[in-house]
Amino acid sequence: MLELKQMSRAVIVGHKSIFEETVDALHKSNLFQIEDFNDDNSGLRIGRPFENVDDVSKKLIKIRSIASLLGVKDAESKKQDNTAVLSSLDDTLNKLDAELDAKTEQKSKLEAELKEIDSLKKELLPFANISLDLDLYRGYEHLSVFTGYVKEDVESAVSKITSSYEIFYDAKEGTVALFVSNEKSGEVAELLAELGFRELRVPNASGMPSESLSGIISRESGLLKQIEAIDAEIESLKDKYADFILASNELLSIEAQKSEAPLRIATSESTFMVDGWIPDEDFAELEHVVKTATKGRAFVSKQEMTKEDEKVVPIEYDNPKVAAPFQEIMDLYARPTYKELDPTTLIFISFPLFYGMILGDIGYALILLALALGIKKAVSSDAIKPLMNVLIYCQISTLIFGVLYGEFLGFPLASLHTEHGVAEGLIKGFETVNLFASPVGGEMITYPVHRTHLVMTMIVFTALLGLVHINIGYLLGFINENRKHGMSAAIFEKGSWIVIELGLLLAILGYVAVLPSIATILGVVVFLVGFVMLLKGEGIKGPIELPSLLSNSLSYTRIIAVGLSSIYIASTVNLIAFEMIWEPGTPIGGMTIFAIIVFFFGHALNTVLSIIAPGLHSLRLQYVEFFGKFYEGGGRKYDPFGYIRKYTEE
Repeated sequence: MLELKQMSRAVIVGHKSIFEETVDALHKSNLFQIEDFNDDNSGLRIGRPFENVDDVSKKLIKIRSIASLLGVKDAESKKQDNTAVLSSLDDTLNKLDAELDAKTEQKSKLEAELKEIDSLKKELLPFANISLDLDLYRGYEHLSVFTGYVKEDVESAVSKITSSYEIFYDAKEGTVALFVSNEKSGEVAELLAELGFRELRVPNASGMPSESLSGIISRESGLLKQIEAIDAEIESLKDKYADFILASNELLSIEAQKSEAPLRIATSESTFMVDGWIPDEDFAELEHVVKTATKGRAFVSKQEMTKEDEKVVPIEYDNPKVAAPFQEIMDLYARPTYKELDPTTLIFISFPLFYGMILGDIGYALILLALALGIKKAVSSDAIKPLMNVLIYCQISTLIFGVLYGEFLGFPLASLHTEHGVAEGLIKGFETVNLFASPVGGEMITYPVHRTHLVMTMIVFTALLGLVHINIGYLLGFINENRKHGMSAAIFEKGSWIVIELGLLLAILGYVAVLPSIATILGVVVFLVGFVMLLKGEGIKGPIELPSLLSNSLSYTRIIAVGLSSIYIASTVNLIAFEMIWEPGTPIGGMTIFAIIVFFFGHALNTVLSIIAPGLHSLRLQYVEFFGKFYEGGGRKYDPFGYIRKYTEE
């Protein structure tokens, strides 16, 4: 349950005449992780890609370019026959490429024209309200033409310089077109500069600006419609060829992997040697696959694992299917090394447990459960599904604790009798049942468990829960140390912490008279023995970290702290919506609708927080408090040579 898959190092040797058959068999089996060969002085060298690599690479680049252009993404699709796709690959790919090229070229031309007329449109707009043919702005020998923006009408100022002028002014746009004789152009230019004149280029067009603008707008509309039509045709290409693109991409990716495989393999003039890793349980299968593909002409041998090999061996989990989604949580941190225990199964228990204890609300559990199931069904990504499974497990735990706590969207389900009166629950007639008095603070343990009235008890309970969790970590650390460095290191580095805790427990129980007073002295002695062991095992670092034993345990009280914050947010939303805005029993009206909006918005916000806060704090308790006691990680992921087909089948 806590063990990784045992791995074997294997070497496959054969003549080059069976090189392709061997690579093809290894790829199909998807069992063997090839170790890249590095040139050394052995006389072997890195192999050359198979002959078809260039052709495959070109097609692969083309199909991926088309997929990107059409926006084809991974999706659920019926598997196609491998042979049928390969036989039609070239013709269909060329046809699709030609069709797409024609459409994109046509679209590019239209877009270029659209850009041009958009530019002309911007130039024409300032002149639109001036009734003057654009041809009349140019072609004069004795006249100077000023066109541009001015802040105000400049006619009166110009008239003081010369009486021979013609001016057109658009007060709305601030555009002026001024015609003066060349002799006065210098003085007029100075005047315009003083009045904030900004020159405008006369559009390179003919006719009245307003008419030209209308024609441009009409053309623009026509171009946009043509572009939309081409987009629709391209979209139809996507619908028509999506399955082909996905299947072709998969087949070509497979062929590319196989064609480039020799670049990772040692070869000589006449032989090849493939070095790699395989789960021990699959070694016999590997032998069978290679033997069948090469008719017994390739030899597979298992190598003895050395100390150096243990540092580089790839890691493959060996967890039951139900716990497998939590491997994603492990991968977020780091895979175990080969000698370490794999804590995935423990996280499968503790992560949803802490999450559920923090959130513990039936309403939020049902909302998030429906959300996780919906996303899992709608999204086909292999990366999303495990995370949704983790969320589903967490919501099942939340639902269980919601029933235990008797909470629904912040409302208590059962009525609670307190010294200050009766706090009504959501379910009429459902009364809280007193069970027994808590040994901490005299609080009454009830069903449902009202967290807000059992704060001290919950704080102590979560701290003790943390102590148990941390000690499981020490036990795992003990086993890990024994595997890596022997029993002596395990006793001094990890066993010492347990001895220290035992000493503290004896001393405290003796001090509070639960045990005879001699237990206090005995506890101190045991503590000192543990202290010396810790000093020997971890050096000065051990005693320095001794206070962390208390802080780590107290860190688990965040389970009640974060849980209470969620309750208070939900309760506040309920209070604002149904007591401050609209009180049940009063006439239904506008305030009722407003209260409902506040209710849904508030709980939607708290639902988002209900994913983030419990998730992050549960994760912290695993990574910081728990892993810190035993886990190093840093293992390399097992990545077998092969491909998991989604869109094709042989």
